[in-house]
Amino acid sequence: MFSIIDRDGVKLLVSDKIKEKHGFSTRVGGVSTLEHTASLNLGYYRGDDKETVIENLRRFSSAVSIPLEDFVSVTQIHSAEVRYTAEEDRGGGIFYKADYECDGYVTNRQGVALCVKTADCVPILFSSGDGIVGAVHAGWRGTARGIAAVCVERMVSLGAERENITVAIGPSIGQCCYEVGEDFYLEFSSLAGKVLTDRFVIRSIKSSGKYYADIKGANKEILLGVGIKEDNIDVSDMCTSCRDDLFYSHRKSGGLRGSMCSVIAL
Repeated sequence: MFSIIDRDGVKLLVSDKIKEKHGFSTRVGGVSTLEHTASLNLGYYRGDDKETVIENLRRFSSAVSIPLEDFVSVTQIHSAEVRYTAEEDRGGGIFYKADYECDGYVTNRQGVALCVKTADCVPILFSSGDGIVGAVHAGWRGTARGIAAVCVERMVSLGAERENITVAIGPSIGQCCYEVGEDFYLEFSSLAGKVLTDRFVIRSIKSSGKYYADIKGANKEILLGVGIKEDNIDVSDMCTSCRDDLFYSHRKSGGLRGSMCSVIAL
C-alpha cells in the first residue's frame, strides 16, 4: 500500500512493499517559483536555474534520508536499457553529465541511490529484500520493450531470488486520461505484441480511432509474466493528470512542467 507522507513540508509517497530507503516525489515542498515548475521541480532544463533545482533536490534527498551525493539520475531515452550502477556512478546527472544514457538501474552496492525522473511516465522501484535494488523509468516505449522485465532479470543475474522480489509501481498518468491514437496502438503492438496491447490499450466506444492506454497495468502484467508474485507488487492508483495539484503532468500541461524523482538505496 502507498502512503503520502510529509517531511518538513516535502510531500512524497512511500510503499510498504519496499523496506529500503525510498520515495516517490510530488510537486510539493520546494523553492521553484515559476508557475509551471512550482514548487518541487527536480529536473534541469525546465526553466529553473541550477541553484533552484539543486536546492529542491537537497530537500527531497533529506526527506528520503539519502545523501544527494549518492544519487544517480542520467539522461533518459525511453529505452529498455538497465545499467548496473556502482560508486563511480554517483552524482551522474545531478552534479555532472554522465557519458552514458539509460532508463533503469540495478545495484548491490551500499551508498548508491538509483533515481528516475517522471512527469506522467511510470516510475518503478524494485527490492530483492537481501541487498539488491532497482529502479526504472517506464514510458510507453520502455513499457512496450519490457524494461520492467529487463530489470528483474538483471537483479536475478546479481543473485536475487525471483520469488522474493518486491515492486512498487508509482504514480503516473492513468488510463482515465491517457487518450492515444491508432498509431500508438500499432506501434505498441509491434513492440509488445497484440495480446498485451489488446488488454491494456483499449479502443474508446465514444471516439472512433481513439484508445486509452493503461501503462501501469501493462507493467504489472509484464512483471507477473516474469515470475513476480502478485502479492509482491504495489500499484499506486493515483493519476498524475487528474492530480496535477500534487504531481507534474506532461500531458495535462502541454509539456510545460517540472519533473519528479523516484529513488531507492540500500
